[in-house]
Amino acid sequence: MIYHDALVPGILLRRYKRFFADVRLDDGREVTAHCPNTGSMKSVNVPGCRVWLSPSDNPKRKLAWTWELIELPEASGQVALASIHTGRANRIVETALEDGKLDALAGFDTRRREVTVDDSRLDFLLEDSRSGRRAYLEVKQVTLLEDDGHGYFPASVSTRGLKHLQSLEALARRGERAVLVFCVAHQGIDDVGPATHIDPAYAAGLHAAVAQGVEVLAYGIGIGWEAGAPTSIFIERALDVRL
Repeated sequence: MIYHDALVPGILLRRYKRFFADVRLDDGREVTAHCPNTGSMKSVNVPGCRVWLSPSDNPKRKLAWTWELIELPEASGQVALASIHTGRANRIVETALEDGKLDALAGFDTRRREVTVDDSRLDFLLEDSRSGRRAYLEVKQVTLLEDDGHGYFPASVSTRGLKHLQSLEALARRGERAVLVFCVAHQGIDDVGPATHIDPAYAAGLHAAVAQGVEVLAYGIGIGWEAGAPTSIFIERALDVRL
């Protein structure tokens, strides 16, 4: 996925009221950016870290900036980038599907978004027009890196996430291929598992879904750079899933 506008760097001052983030740009201006993440943002809401914003010249928008990325220091002295924009995860995965980068989901020639299943809606339906094969996909963005060095989902209690799991489980029971895809949008995360310590109901639901045949895949992001600024975000590698 390519960022259509050049990202602008700054320092995160604070995130508040879920949807707002104050940032000091490198040119000294202090701006308020839209924070496109309603979750707890545990481990990625770190004031003082370098962030990247996308600009907008849409006069109908109340805020001209959107918070996209944050640079997080690692114990090794390196920096890991994380995408805090939850709305990007589906597009990142969709681009990887278009480019044939996900071997586990290869062989489908059509793709539909936002597919209604019973009383829920899942992100994608993949179909092969020749064989009739199909697969239902639900994508979840992961950015929670705990002190034990592992990635977890969810970062807060997610009743909506549990409902999606139950829809996938129902599909698997009917003999359909049902897949949960963790888009791990934090470069410091090497594996992901259920956050039992945060949402035990979701963790139990994940184990129940897997027992009925739901597949769980995890992929980590890469960031493309040009002239010292991020220009794209993409699936770079498959990650281990801890169940």
